[in-house]
Amino acid sequence: MPMRPTFPGQLRARVTADAATDDQLKQLGPLEQLVGTWHSLPGHGWNVIALPFATGPGGFNYRVLCNQYDETLSFTKVGTDVPNRGIAVDASGAVTEADQTLAVLDYDQEVTQILAADRPDSGKAGAPDLAIHHEAGLWLHMSDRQTEGLNIARLATIPHGDSVLALGKSAVIDGPPTIPDLSGLPQGITDTLNDAYLEPYAFFHQQPFAGIFDPTRPNELLKGAVPGDVVRTVELPVDSTAQTGGITNIPFVVKQANAATMKSTFWIQETADGSLFLQYSQVVMLAFFPRNDGMPGLIQWPHVSINTLKKA
Repeated sequence: MPMRPTFPGQLRARVTADAATDDQLKQLGPLEQLVGTWHSLPGHGWNVIALPFATGPGGFNYRVLCNQYDETLSFTKVGTDVPNRGIAVDASGAVTEADQTLAVLDYDQEVTQILAADRPDSGKAGAPDLAIHHEAGLWLHMSDRQTEGLNIARLATIPHGDSVLALGKSAVIDGPPTIPDLSGLPQGITDTLNDAYLEPYAFFHQQPFAGIFDPTRPNELLKGAVPGDVVRTVELPVDSTAQTGGITNIPFVVKQANAATMKSTFWIQETADGSLFLQYSQVVMLAFFPRNDGMPGLIQWPHVSINTLKKA
């Protein structure tokens, strides 16, 4: 069996949730309760994305695709004392060691389609049980030497040819979270749902996908989805536009539908009976086609994914 890469100075072994001690888990800080495997509540995963589309009726140049999906999301502890080396210089010119310590989880996300439909109908929405997404990445807890209070980071790699670094500040909330409203409509156009250009969104707004999902108001299905009395929430928001964050894409993606920014919030929720639930809302802005609102640049099309999961 090949050895895993070593961090500077010592070998770091992968530690499963069962093998990790309580002290090791506590060093993960706000990420502690993520360790383990989560499964979506049946039918609670929803996705909407706009895609360039050359063969729509009347030359229509984009389509809106909606998916309902199931998901397995697994987190494994990598290490709690991963060092970033550094120095500090005081006013007198004295130099001292100033290393940063990271606690690190890796994660693996598998998403399987339950149902899909697009408007206009492309014939490409796909069948049930289709594997539609795989993502591998890392979560970091920066326990010291933070910049502007940023204490968490998410690194993601996507098989479409995208890599993401997003940063944020964790928070602990007594009781359930406040799920914000979210618009799934594109930004940078003057059209409304009454205009012909937004007909695909108007269609799913008037006739919700699967009878329940309105892609113009995607976060509504997160509200009230956790069963039981939520007594505590750990909030993990990250943003690719914060500090040194960003997204890097392969040339084709940049040219056709550039994944420009990513914002996501994870809410780890503990109920009164000790059960753990995980909800997330993620928005990746895809940039394609010129804006028509008088501003420079491209239209920003929200690719929104939401889900409610329970810890195994």
